[in-house]
Amino acid sequence: MKKSVLLLGSAVLASAFAGNAAARDGISVVGSSTVYPFATVVAERFGKTTDFSTPKIESTGSGGGLKLFCSGIGVDTPDITNASRRMKTSEYEMCQENGVTDIVEVLIGFDGIAVANSINAEQFDMGTKELYLALAKMVPNPDGSESLVENPYKQWSEINPELPATDIEVLGPPPTSGTRDAFAELAMEGGCKQFEFIKGMEDDDFKATCHTMREDGAYIEAGENDNLIVQKLEANPDALGIFGFSFLEQNSDKVQSSVIDGYEADFDAIASGDYGISRPLYFYVKAQHIGTVPGIAEYLAEFTSEQAWGEDGYLADKGMIPLGDEQRAEVGAAVKSLQKLVLN
Repeated sequence: MKKSVLLLGSAVLASAFAGNAAARDGISVVGSSTVYPFATVVAERFGKTTDFSTPKIESTGSGGGLKLFCSGIGVDTPDITNASRRMKTSEYEMCQENGVTDIVEVLIGFDGIAVANSINAEQFDMGTKELYLALAKMVPNPDGSESLVENPYKQWSEINPELPATDIEVLGPPPTSGTRDAFAELAMEGGCKQFEFIKGMEDDDFKATCHTMREDGAYIEAGENDNLIVQKLEANPDALGIFGFSFLEQNSDKVQSSVIDGYEADFDAIASGDYGISRPLYFYVKAQHIGTVPGIAEYLAEFTSEQAWGEDGYLADKGMIPLGDEQRAEVGAAVKSLQKLVLN
């Protein structure tokens, strides 16, 4: 019985590629806008130094990329998806249901989420508590009672008199973005937990309170285009923007990090764990496509080579915070053996 199921699975995979072998001779990668610049650098090196085609990298957001990745097998689906958060159980289950059963998870490094503004403006110095109070749809009643009200704050100085008397305007990623997910979990929840009555809520109520952004114009969804956020910060020095540390690094002549709970988003503070709004970066590989779409195993080898993701590798030069030596060796071994991801 088990053998017939295996043969059936192979037949389905062969059918998914049948007649389409010539339709795609290069690797297709989708997913996170944060991982995009790192994947692009690896892809360009890979294309120049091997006989394989340069992989096609698309920025769709972590959620959008995983949806495409988990839609099935065959040349009409991507081989790899980048993610600035770990795959959710619901996404894993969607993959399994659609026949994407052999997934390799690759943790590549870390990134900080910067809350930035124009270098021509005063640098913000605040905590996650102020961020939560500025951006959440529902916040604790200013009268001090243990109740929630629609966010009444219009200016930063209303939250903390030491902050500027300017309108709250923050440009950030949409719900499909891994950056948005990580910001909600790390920054917004960090602020929420400073209110005991919110901290004591049931899980669903806690998440709804902490993760739901206000919709009155103070928080503006700027899509997956971080360049657009930087342009708007240049045009409006009073505005703040949310994006990955690597993008902050690339635009350090235009924007600056806010100080959050005593630390700026910089390489050392993220690597040491002192900067609280940081998250892991991943990509996921459809192992069922290896051997059918040319170059996937070799692309994996390039990405996890010391020259790429090592402490002094070219990805660190681009702003990625490398894994420690021990963790890098562990992940590298799992990738080399194509260890199958199992999420409970």
